[in-house]
Amino acid sequence: MSAIQFEKNADGIVILTLDSPNQSANTMNADFQVALTEIIEKIKAESGITGVIFRSAKKTFFAGGDLDELIKATPQDATLFFQIVEKMKHELRYIETLGVPVVAALNGTALGGGWEIALGCHARIALNDPKSKFGLPEVTLGLLPGGGGIVRMVRLLGLQNAFPFLMEGKQFGVDKAKSLGLIHDTADTEQELFDKAIAWVKANPKSQQPFDVKGYKIPGGDPKTPAVAQVLAIAPAMLRDKTKGCYPAPEAIMAAAVEGAQVDVDTALRIESRYFTKIATGQVAKNMIGTFWHGLNAIKAGVSRPQNVAKWQSTKVGILGAGMMGAGIAYSTAMKGIAVVLKDVSQENADKGKAYSQKLLDKRVSQGRMTAEKREQVLSLITATANPVDLKGCDLIIEAVFENQELKAKVTQEAEAFLADGGIFASNTSTLPITGLAKASRDDKNFIGLHFFSPVDKMPLVEIIKGQNTSAETLAKAYDYVQQIGKTPIVVNDSRGFFTSRVFATFVQEGLRMLSEGIHPARIDMAALKAGMPIGPLAIQDEVSLTLSEHVAAETRKALQAEGKDLPRSGADEVIETMIHTFDRKGKAAGAGFYDYPEGGKKQLWDGLSHWKKDIDISEQEMIDRFLFVQSLDTLRCYEENVLESVVDANIGSIFGIGFAPWTGGAIQFLNQYGLEKALVRANELEAKYGERFKAPQRLKDKVASGKID
Repeated sequence: MSAIQFEKNADGIVILTLDSPNQSANTMNADFQVALTEIIEKIKAESGITGVIFRSAKKTFFAGGDLDELIKATPQDATLFFQIVEKMKHELRYIETLGVPVVAALNGTALGGGWEIALGCHARIALNDPKSKFGLPEVTLGLLPGGGGIVRMVRLLGLQNAFPFLMEGKQFGVDKAKSLGLIHDTADTEQELFDKAIAWVKANPKSQQPFDVKGYKIPGGDPKTPAVAQVLAIAPAMLRDKTKGCYPAPEAIMAAAVEGAQVDVDTALRIESRYFTKIATGQVAKNMIGTFWHGLNAIKAGVSRPQNVAKWQSTKVGILGAGMMGAGIAYSTAMKGIAVVLKDVSQENADKGKAYSQKLLDKRVSQGRMTAEKREQVLSLITATANPVDLKGCDLIIEAVFENQELKAKVTQEAEAFLADGGIFASNTSTLPITGLAKASRDDKNFIGLHFFSPVDKMPLVEIIKGQNTSAETLAKAYDYVQQIGKTPIVVNDSRGFFTSRVFATFVQEGLRMLSEGIHPARIDMAALKAGMPIGPLAIQDEVSLTLSEHVAAETRKALQAEGKDLPRSGADEVIETMIHTFDRKGKAAGAGFYDYPEGGKKQLWDGLSHWKKDIDISEQEMIDRFLFVQSLDTLRCYEENVLESVVDANIGSIFGIGFAPWTGGAIQFLNQYGLEKALVRANELEAKYGERFKAPQRLKDKVASGKID
């Protein structure tokens, strides 16, 4: 079966129905390319064509490029890749310039290549569906729109208006598309959609793209227009400040847009193809497609979930502790329509926790993202209480109290009595081993770790920690709940700090070690940003609070000593202790840490950090390598020690839990893309200079021959 069905009706209108065989959605794969070539030959052979309509036989219009094929393109394939892209664009351009009206009947979402097909039509009519999404999200996968999206969006919207949709991949619904003039009409049913497409063709017998009309001017002006030229003079620098040079795609998009706006359409399309080829065959796109597409889809499909356990849905969740974390979990749970009991030691504390949801919901209402009725509905699902009896019938109870083993044991035992039959108990701990906490439970098979990240409403990841005796059924239920509330689960085995907290600590500590070595603090945080981390280690340490880090280190040291082990002291410990006990600087919450926090002003580095300043010669690249290697090597150790069970969980967890540089595709993919042989050499160099934390795990050495950690 062809991916494009050809039909010509009695009025001479050619109806092209997009229907990729053996797929639930249409994509620009090899089948589509073959079908498009055949269609062009058919159109050339036909006479009396009065118009062309693109429609879809799938639930959505068109999903975009075939990422499975794209990820395979290498720099060696660049010439052939460029030719394939150019051929496809030439064919779509042939239909666009046929001299007859061309209409896209959009029955649902059209993203990436799908939106590019729609933009190649003279009119776009969409089904009124609030779920429909349009746009060019390629940049979020390290790519750029290579099917004419840059050229046509710029010509239809103007450079400045098109930039957010191109460089940030912003998606938009039917109403927004209409207000932008990108959708010309809407319909309420598929039949009406098709009828309107036919009517448009008949009403506009001589049709062409507005930008193909002689004398057409790009809205807002071309790059030579003074107002546009002024913006473009600073735009690359602003973009570089945002990307820190880690992401080649946005820079290539800007270049293709600006260069393309100065030439005719066909030349602009060719410029776009060149940039697309360079980016698509490059490494960053492969890293990001591998993780943000294939990896996330694998997790959605339940790659780390026990397969033989029936799907489960929670109906009532108890949360112990209404502080920042507990309140955030309550909000995220109620937002998905699940009843929540938010318990604290006093009614006042519980009410405060519920007020957090009230605040977030009020904000949504004021932004027009939610109705007042819906807000009340969500709030009514949260019961704030100090009475443990209210927990009766909960099928999941999550404790989110302070990181203290005795306290956690006490609240576990108190609450478990009210758990429904078949219910499970979870601890939201970031460091304490789950097997130890499970000892307080009446049945450790039903006990599991659910490590949420702060702020819960914004952070997409939940780290699920299996205790020694956690059952497969409990794990499956925890996985289902995390997905039920719209979060991404990764699964790890029990150990101190699990995966995310443990590896995150290596990043922060590396920054503190650098400070103790005498490196200028501004250079430290800047090197982290240039590595691709979202925030520098000194800034994040302020956020976490220095006193908490000191407490966790002391508790860890105590616990290890009880096991007959030791936690060696480092320059990082010295920095923390000096900051707290000599300088009384405890972090952001205390109003003073590595940074000053002037009221109403911008934070700035505290000048007292000159206490550690030495004349030290270290390159920025050396610092970047230290940040990326210390985390990726420890992630690999977690995999080697079976704390992590899969590379997918490692890569997704490192980006969404720790903020590891997204351009790398994750901590293990960083080593893969660096080249394992080169990575081993670099790890050995760093170990010789800075110590054992850079020691190459055995798994890295073992995988050099195959060239991939999998």
